Amino acid sequence: EVDFWIIPIIQGFVQIEELVVNYSESSDDDKSSPESPPQEPSCVDDVHPAFLVALISRRSRHRAGMRYKRRGVDKNGNVANYVETEQLIHVHNHTLSYIQTRGSVPVFWSQVGYRYNPRPRLDKSENETVPCFRAHFEEQLKNYKKQVIVNLVDQTGREKIIGDAYLKQVLLYNNANLTYVSFDFHEHW
Repeated sequence: EVDFWIIPIIQGFVQIEELVVNYSESSDDDKSSPESPPQEPSCVDDVHPAFLVALISRRSRHRAGMRYKRRGVDKNGNVANYVETEQLIHVHNHTLSYIQTRGSVPVFWSQVGYRYNPRPRLDKSENETVPCFRAHFEEQLKNYKKQVIVNLVDQTGREKIIGDAYLKQVLLYNNANLTYVSFDFHEHW
């Protein structure tokens, strides 16, 4: 009887837009020459196809917190500041979905202090981390079947200790449905 008072909400972002592609505003290079016969559209929608695009980001209620204050994984496998972002595109009666997740590195780590970019430290041993890391990715694989992990941690600087611990946990977990990619964007900056 109290369902009337319950309002479903998300902490996140939603935006839905209709986009129309107008091919008539092409550059001079793309326009046909006077000798070229006019092209007939193959579909009515191809003249000005409309796309419905939705972007939905949902932040988890587990381990939400301020950056530098909430890091790593907890005993239940929840990572800090976890966000699932889904991009939906609807065109020609077809809907496509792409989901990307992000969150803190799923090992026990923290950053202490108030200065900018405090040095990270590991808070628990490799063996203590294994069951929580496993719980995190078992939930991920239950929801998404396969995942590509893109590790954006600095591989040579002060974050190296976190990146190394992450890679070690992935190797110990050894699951064929996980693909691990390390991308040091500091190197490509």
